[in-house]
Amino acid sequence: MRSFFDRAAAGTVKDSSTSLSDSGNQQLSSKICEATSSSTTTRVSLLPGLVVSAFSVFERSGGELSSREKKAPGPWRTNGWSAALRRFVGSGSMWRFKEQVFGFNRCNATSSTEDIWLLGVCYKVVPEEDSGNGDPVSTSGFAAFVEDFSSRILITYRKGFDPIVDTKYTSDVHWGCMLRSSQMLVAQALVVHQLGRSWRRSTSKQHDQAYIEILRQFSDSEKGAFSIHNILQAGKTYGLAAGSWVGPYAMCRTWEILARSLREAKESLPMAVYIVSGDEDGERGGAPTVCIEDVSRQCSEYSDGKNDWTPILLLVPLVLGLDKLNPRYLPLLRGTYMFPQSLGILGGKPGASTYVVGVQDDKAFYLDPHENQQVVIFDENDVEVDTTSYHCNVVHNLPLDSIDPSLAIGFYCRDKDDFDDFCLRASKLAEESGGAPLFTVTHCRSSPKASNQLDKATTDFNESQVDDSYDMASSANEESAQEDDWQLL
Repeated sequence: MRSFFDRAAAGTVKDSSTSLSDSGNQQLSSKICEATSSSTTTRVSLLPGLVVSAFSVFERSGGELSSREKKAPGPWRTNGWSAALRRFVGSGSMWRFKEQVFGFNRCNATSSTEDIWLLGVCYKVVPEEDSGNGDPVSTSGFAAFVEDFSSRILITYRKGFDPIVDTKYTSDVHWGCMLRSSQMLVAQALVVHQLGRSWRRSTSKQHDQAYIEILRQFSDSEKGAFSIHNILQAGKTYGLAAGSWVGPYAMCRTWEILARSLREAKESLPMAVYIVSGDEDGERGGAPTVCIEDVSRQCSEYSDGKNDWTPILLLVPLVLGLDKLNPRYLPLLRGTYMFPQSLGILGGKPGASTYVVGVQDDKAFYLDPHENQQVVIFDENDVEVDTTSYHCNVVHNLPLDSIDPSLAIGFYCRDKDDFDDFCLRASKLAEESGGAPLFTVTHCRSSPKASNQLDKATTDFNESQVDDSYDMASSANEESAQEDDWQLL
């Protein structure tokens, strides 16, 4: 059933998003927004806007020439230097050059004055009446949003790393986007755990040691605990292999296995990992359910019985439609970004994974791993290493309803109180779902799970459980799944 969860569905649906109706949640959200937006008075410079206009004439959608250019007998067709210049100016390298030289921040989704939610933090972008400027980009709330967004860790394709075991791959370009997206989500969990949600990227040359240590763990070598090399090794059970694309469900299970193997090797991820699934671990149906007893047991096992509770990473793999996202889930997905525990969504574009970190109206903001950059070498105790390639000031967005229906949602709970708060919010969101929640919360399962299931997956997994059987599954369930797609889990 693995391939059913992991298939990359293409297509978009018309915008039919709705807002959450609960007035209590709206009041709470409003208070959080006001507190957050007033925390900074930074203003966005007008210079970047001028730079955008100057360079925008060179941009091409998809890299195609216009009909005028194709027909023109002059330098548009014959001047190779002009063509090369246009390609360079419109490339990712040029955008990064403009970011570094001009402090450029580009966002083409800021005409709305609705609140922006970024991983549990709200930013108000309504211009003040006496400001004389009605552009949301000019607000202090938007400036604070850009600072927060650019502080999130970006992990992209890399080239020039040591060959992956038993292969000749020294780059993951064209196939590693899901792995990179998952690294970004886990990196955000580590940032919140070790530095706090309010942490922002330093502008000084010398970086915080804890920040560098987080990046070092994702370095592209076997020495990096969460490197692409070690992720592929841990995910063999679920079909992970260099050069092959993988889906959100297998990705979540791989992190569960990697966390277990690292703990056994005394290199522990500083939090337990729990996969939210239905009965039988979601292999044969059932609504995804957060089982409090299972989470408690996972925490106890993580600490070898020394503590009743530990920090925990919750991963919720979902399939919210067949070939497109069911619009009934749009307000629920938006609602998850209002959770203080939010780590965003792993998935994004159909067939091209991204890390979706925020929402505004019917738009989703994301970090894009599809830029192939040179590998970064982290020397021991070097706190002045260049980390610019691990951050992005370019705010990408896509329509929320165009997100691939195969995705995974992440949450981080620091302690028991934080987890209890998460459960209350999740239960409230489920009540607003109209009978089709993203996931539910229960104290105990109706049928117990086998306690040795993860150990078995780590050592000797039954191949029949991960057989590529999507075609049969979708054929048998297509008619019954039209209304409540989540039941396919």
